[in-house]
Amino acid sequence: MSDRFLAVHALRIKGLASAEDLTAISGTDLGPVLDQLVAEDLVKLRTGRIGGYTLTKEGRAAHPGLLAETVTDVERAGVDETYTAFLPVNARFKEICTRWQCKDGGQESNDHSDADYDAKVIDDLASTHDAVVAALGPAAAVAPRFGRYADRFASALERVRGGEQAAFARPMSHSYHDVWMELHEDLLLTLGRERDAADGH
Repeated sequence: MSDRFLAVHALRIKGLASAEDLTAISGTDLGPVLDQLVAEDLVKLRTGRIGGYTLTKEGRAAHPGLLAETVTDVERAGVDETYTAFLPVNARFKEICTRWQCKDGGQESNDHSDADYDAKVIDDLASTHDAVVAALGPAAAVAPRFGRYADRFASALERVRGGEQAAFARPMSHSYHDVWMELHEDLLLTLGRERDAADGH
């Protein structure tokens, strides 16, 4: 699998990412190919308070062709098996995230002052972690990039267990939810599927 595809695909999934983010996603130093993609006007580097690499309009247009050239029938079959197993786990994860953010059936915001309540939600997250890692097996067996998600989930879960509340579901903080959303998008893009009611969020 080419670094060119890995870089464009990771940016298509994440939207805006640092070089370090892209290394974490791909497991590969993509610095040299990023320079090349910037020179070709497929990727641009934004600077400022929120900086990073992002696809240009031309880069987004190039992604489907790179995907078609890269993803084999064998890979697609493995990813489809993972996607089928992922959907029910995704429904559980949505419910757990809701309980992390709200109490009493959504009637009260969770201010995280109830340690016992939060501990139960974190235990449920850990159970869901085991399920999503198991679901990843078929995809990881045919496409190494899917194997990266298990390590990234484990890192986020460790941070949650260590008391870092943002590591559960805060956007743009390498949270468990961030990684989950990236996995979901990766599955959909790889399979050429549109998000529908079965996908939830």
